[in-house]
Formats: sequence, structure tokens, C-alpha cells
Amino acid sequence: MLAGFVAEPLDRDAPFYVAGHRGLVGSAIWRQLSGAGFTNLIGKASGELDLRDRDAVFRFFAAHRPVNVVLAAAKVGGILANSTYPVDFLSDNLRIQVNVLDAALEHGTHRLLFLGSSCIYPKLAPQPIKEEYLLTGHLEPTNDAYAIAKIAGILHIQAVRRQYGLPWISAMPTNLYGPGDNFSSEGSHVLPALIRRYDEARRGGIDTVMNWGTGSPLREFLHVDDMASACLHLMEHYDGPEQVNVGTGEDHSIKEIARIVAEEVGYTGNIEWDTSKPDGTPRKLLDVSKLRASGWEPKIDLRSGIASTIAWYREHVDVVRT
Repeated sequence: MLAGFVAEPLDRDAPFYVAGHRGLVGSAIWRQLSGAGFTNLIGKASGELDLRDRDAVFRFFAAHRPVNVVLAAAKVGGILANSTYPVDFLSDNLRIQVNVLDAALEHGTHRLLFLGSSCIYPKLAPQPIKEEYLLTGHLEPTNDAYAIAKIAGILHIQAVRRQYGLPWISAMPTNLYGPGDNFSSEGSHVLPALIRRYDEARRGGIDTVMNWGTGSPLREFLHVDDMASACLHLMEHYDGPEQVNVGTGEDHSIKEIARIVAEEVGYTGNIEWDTSKPDGTPRKLLDVSKLRASGWEPKIDLRSGIASTIAWYREHVDVVRT
């Protein structure tokens, strides 16, 4: 614990910048903060503020001087996107992080939460994955560039704590899903990809749906609104150099996830698996003991979360990222 941090509710009227407030994660955090009574939320779309532009980021922080910041902005994508464009994922994310963190330091941000991803951990880490397993083994090759960028962000937060004594923290969520997700055929993660695939198959009367891989990998999924709740909880209750895992502590096979999605979508056709396509990491389950010890628990179960995400997708199908 740093001397300047007191575990108490954040000032609801202080300037609070949510970087990436239009994305899946940032929009959920914005909803959480709005619902919790924060009155001075600040957000800029990428068209208004390119976080890769260092001068623009510093001008923004000089003008608004946010007391609190959540860094949720990032270039994200699934296995295909990460494998195809590793330079983009490394370069864009490093620039976003360095610019925002340096500007926040320069202009007096007191409380900052950096959001990463569970892909920071070694591909073959013992399960469930503890925070201490960071940097103990080789990364999953299909998303190692993105993971390296996020690891750099964690170390940047730790360096600020050591050099400047600021109570900045990092949180590493598991696989997220929910309203505002990316449903595109090339850039989406597995769960929104399945939702789109099965819903299109149901509407098109397609007899067979083909999924990537064997379906055997085990994955943990957390609704993005639960993630946002955990982030505010950590900002008000946690202070430490080590990143905090954010998840449910439970995992499911991709085949099981596919079955639930098919049932909730109403697809009754055949499901096949293209085993020539990569599975990625065999299992990725986070140890969430630290988060639960701080007093937080998830509230949204997987099936109801998937059902509500399907409903959101259908309502917004004409405007979602497809």
C-alpha cells in the first residue's frame, strides 16, 4: 500500500476520464460509473482524439486534468486478427499506453486503472492462473504481440508506483463479452463470432455451421458489466503493484459455449468442427482469489449473459461492427 491511498469511495464530482469509452470495455465502465453517481465523466471518440498522437494526448490532459483515469482503450481482436497483424497490435497498443500514462503522470492524475488481458500469462501456465505466474514462460504465439504490449503496461504502472509513489493499479480481465462487442467475421473473439454465426444460420436456414478448431479448449467468460463493477470496486478498495485477475473462476469448453449459444439463438442444425484450424491455448482459467478476498463477486451467470447479449445483437444488428 502506498501512503497516499485511502480505501474509500472516489469523489463522484472529480474529473474522470475513460479512455476508450465507446468500446466494449470502456462503454461498460462508463455505464457503471454513470450508475454509481459520477457526474464529471470525460470521453473522446477515436475520431476526436487519436491516442497514438502523443502531442494530442498531452493537450487533452492539459485541458481536462482528470483526477481519475481508466485506460480501457486498445486495439483488440481475435486469433485471426492477432496472427495476421502483429505489428499493428504491438505498435498501436504501446503508443496508446505510453502516451496516456505519460500524460496522466505529467498532469496530476491521482488514481489510474490500467486494463490488460489474461493473454499476458504463459501459454502453458499452471491452472488456475495466479498473478505471480506473469513472465514465467512462453506466451501463446497467436497473440504474443498484443500480450507483450499489455505486459509493458503492467510494468509501466509498477514503475510509476516505485518512482513517483502514485496509487496506480492494473487489472487483467478474462475473456469478456456483452453489449457493444465486435461481431465482425475477422476481428471478433469467439463468443460474439459464435452468436453472429448461429444467428445468421438460423435466419438463413443453413443446415450446418462450421466452427474453428476442435472445441476442446477451456475458456472463462465474464460479462462486461461484471467486469466494470469489478474495476470500480478495485479503484475504491485495492492498492498494490501486482496486477489483479478479474474473472468468474469457472471455465467451459468451446463446444459447451457453442451449444449454449445455439440453444439461446434457436439454431437446430448441425454443428461441425474444422480441426485444421488452431485452438489456441488449451486452457485459460484465472485464479481470482485476490479479487474475491477484496469483497467482490460476479453477478451475471453465463447463460443469462449470453441470452442478453444475443438480444442486444439482434436489436443493434444494423449498426454493430460486423
